Amino acid sequence: MSRERFRKALLPPGAENIEKLKNIVKEGNYYGAQQMYKTTSSRYATVGRFSEAFDLLQSGACLQLEHEQVTCGGELAMLFVEMLVKAKVDFDEDYLDRIRKIYKKFPRIPIPQNLDMVDDDDAIHRLSETFGAAKIRVESCSSFLKAAIKWSADSGPCKIGSPELHDMLAEYIYSESPEPDMTRVCYHFARGRNPNRFASTLVNFMGKCYPGEDDLAIARAVLMYLSVGNLRDANNIMDGIEKLAEVKGLEFPDSELMRFINYLLQTLMRDALPLFNTLKQKFSSSIERDPMFNELLEDIGEKFYGVRRKNPLQGMFGELFKM
Repeated sequence: MSRERFRKALLPPGAENIEKLKNIVKEGNYYGAQQMYKTTSSRYATVGRFSEAFDLLQSGACLQLEHEQVTCGGELAMLFVEMLVKAKVDFDEDYLDRIRKIYKKFPRIPIPQNLDMVDDDDAIHRLSETFGAAKIRVESCSSFLKAAIKWSADSGPCKIGSPELHDMLAEYIYSESPEPDMTRVCYHFARGRNPNRFASTLVNFMGKCYPGEDDLAIARAVLMYLSVGNLRDANNIMDGIEKLAEVKGLEFPDSELMRFINYLLQTLMRDALPLFNTLKQKFSSSIERDPMFNELLEDIGEKFYGVRRKNPLQGMFGELFKM
C-alpha cells in the first residue's frame, strides 16, 4: 500500500466525525469543537477527500451558528469558501445551495427601535452590547458572502459574481445593521436579480430615514443599476418604489435630483450622448450632493455611449467594494 493510500485509510468516514463533533458542540464546548473542525477538515483535504472536508465544514458552520456562536461559525463558513478555492471547485447550483444553507443559519436578532425610551445606564449598556453583537454578525456574514461572491466570479459564468449571493449580502446588511450602510446595500442589490425586494427595502428606508436622504437613496439605486448597464431594472425599481410608497402612504420625493433621474432614464433609451452631457451640466448641483454620483455617471457614459474615462483611476470605486 502506498503512503498516500495508507494515509487515506487512516481517516474514518467523514460522517463519523460529523456526529462526534455534533455531540461536542451540544455539550457547549464550542471552542474545542472549533479546533477539531479545523484540523479534521484539513486532514481530509490533505489526502484529497474534499467532499468529506466540505461536509464537515458546512455541518460545523451551521451548528455553531445555530448556537449563536457567530465568530466560530463565521470562521468555519470562511474556511468552507477557502476550501472551494483550494479544491478548484467550479461554481454550480449544488455549492450555491450549500452556501445558502450556511447563510440562513446566521442569527437574525431584532434591533431595538424605540431608542428614545432608553434613559438609564443599564439600558444604555445593554443597548451598546446589542449593537456590538449586531456589528460582529454583519461583519462575519459579510466576510463570508464577499468571499463566496469572489469565488463565484472567478469560477462561474457571471463576472461580477452570483446575483443570488449579492442579494443575500444586501438583505443581511440592511436587516441586521443598527445603521445600515445604504451605499453597500445598493451596490449589492444592483448586482442581484431581485428589484422588487430592492424596491421594498428602499421604501422601508424612506419611512425612517432623515429628511433629504430618501431621494439620495433612490438616485443611488438607479445609478448603480445603470452603472452595470441594467436599464431595465433601473426603470423597474423606480416604478416599484412609486407604487409601494403610495400603498404605504409615503410621499415620493419631488426634487431636482429626482427630475434628473427621470430625464436620464428617458435619455438612455436612445442614442443621445449630447443630451446626456447636457443633463450632467444642468443638474450638476444635484449630482454633487453625493460624491459617488459623478463616478457612477462616468461608468454609465462608458456603458451606454462608449465614452472613455478621463481618469482611469476613477474606476477603482468598484474594485474597492470587491476588496
